[in-house]
Amino acid sequence: MKNKRYLIVNKKILPEVYERVIEARTLINDNRVKGISEAVKKVGISRSTYYKYKDYVFSPSEDTIGRMAIIAMSLSHRKGILSAVINSIADYNANILTINQNIPINGQANVTVSLDISGLENSVDEMVTYLKEIEGVLNAKLLSVE
Repeated sequence: MKNKRYLIVNKKILPEVYERVIEARTLINDNRVKGISEAVKKVGISRSTYYKYKDYVFSPSEDTIGRMAIIAMSLSHRKGILSAVINSIADYNANILTINQNIPINGQANVTVSLDISGLENSVDEMVTYLKEIEGVLNAKLLSVE
C-alpha cells in the first residue's frame, strides 16, 4: 500500500463527532451560520472538538471521489518559483483547476492551488513532499482531498 496516511472508512463505525465536525464545516462554508460558535452549537460539539478535527475529516462528493485536491503553499517572491511548482504538478500528471496567489508580503506569497488528481500517477502526499523540496517553496500543505 503506497499511501498509508488515508483510509476510506464507513462512517457507521466511527464516532459521531467526526460527522458533526463535517456538518459544522458545511454550515460555515454555506454561510448558514454567522460563525464557528454558532455552527458547533447547532451540531452539538465543542469549539475545541471542531478545531481538533476540522483539518483531518472530509466528506467526499459522490461524483468526484478521489479526484480533487487543494494544496496551500508559501513561496519566496522570486522569479520562476511558481513556474517550477506548476511544472512539477504537471510532471505528476495532475491538472490545475485554479491558482490563487496573494500579493507578496515580506518577500513571501501565499498560493492555493486546486487540482484534478484523477490522473495522478503517485500519491498526493508524494507530490506535496516533492513540492516542498523545490527551491523557494517555504511550505506546502495538503488542505483537502475529495
